[in-house]
Amino acid sequence: MDALLPRRMPAAAVSLPTRLASFAMALMALAAILAAPVARADDYPSRPIHIVVPYSAGGSSDAPMRVIAQQMAQQMGEAIVIENKPGQGAMIGAEYVARAAPDGYTLLLASNPQAISATLYSHLSFDPVGDFAAISLFGREPGVLVVNPSMPVRSVREFVDYVKARPDKIDYASSGNGSAQHLFTAMFLSAAGLRMMHIPYRGSAQAVTDVVAGQVLVAMPGLAAMMPHIREKRLIPLAVTGDQRSPLLPDVPTLAESGFPGFSAYVWSGLVAPKGTPPAIIERLNRELKKAMASDTVKAYMHNASVEIVTDTPAEFQAFFQQEKARDAKAIQDAGLKID
Repeated sequence: MDALLPRRMPAAAVSLPTRLASFAMALMALAAILAAPVARADDYPSRPIHIVVPYSAGGSSDAPMRVIAQQMAQQMGEAIVIENKPGQGAMIGAEYVARAAPDGYTLLLASNPQAISATLYSHLSFDPVGDFAAISLFGREPGVLVVNPSMPVRSVREFVDYVKARPDKIDYASSGNGSAQHLFTAMFLSAAGLRMMHIPYRGSAQAVTDVVAGQVLVAMPGLAAMMPHIREKRLIPLAVTGDQRSPLLPDVPTLAESGFPGFSAYVWSGLVAPKGTPPAIIERLNRELKKAMASDTVKAYMHNASVEIVTDTPAEFQAFFQQEKARDAKAIQDAGLKID
């Protein structure tokens, strides 16, 4: 058995040149480690930052992000590039960022679909919540139940009666499977005992276009982008999804007022980075985002777009993210939704 064991060479048997060579290699390895670039807030950014918007260009989430990004770029002295990667309920863009290098140069516009899809999709190759480092929320707005004017309803009660008499005959549009529009409408239909056909789109812009054109009759998108269509009477608002009536539509009731007590849902937006992004970079981005949201340019834009500015710390946003995931999971279970 002893013959199978390697024999130890006495220390004196190791030649001096060999020991010097080993020592030199160790020094080189240490020098390489010390010379490796370390992600720090004081030298970040040194090249353009890319923010992935997982929706189509021109949509209700895309436009505010471009205004905010422009302001952040001016503050940080480096270009910020917006990349639109829509599809699969925002999961195509989210997965792209989840797999990006955690160096602060690839960020994601996060919103409700990240929290929703963690439960809605059963076979995702990444965690829509756990694979990201939160930076900050930056805004929220209520949804609004709108119908094409050709639909002969002008109140939630009339809507419920009309759809209930036509199960699976009326379509509703959303910006994609797992989107806030999808979940909000499904929650409402479940509460009202209604059955409708879901028509998912690759972003809100085309979904709203088809509702305005009458190809689909119903949608529940964010309020801000719908105001021009509502003012021009291209869409009829029946109710908003927030806790209170919107100042923009003071005569339009909430769903809670319309026979669905406790119904409350907001479209929220924030900024996240790949999991593992250095805390110094996250803190720098948090400060820059808050500074941008406090600028006159961004405040004026968000006010005109009817989006409420909301900012927080990375830890608070991470906790909010987890809370939304748990809340949405219950809503998805109650509505019987699942996508394989």
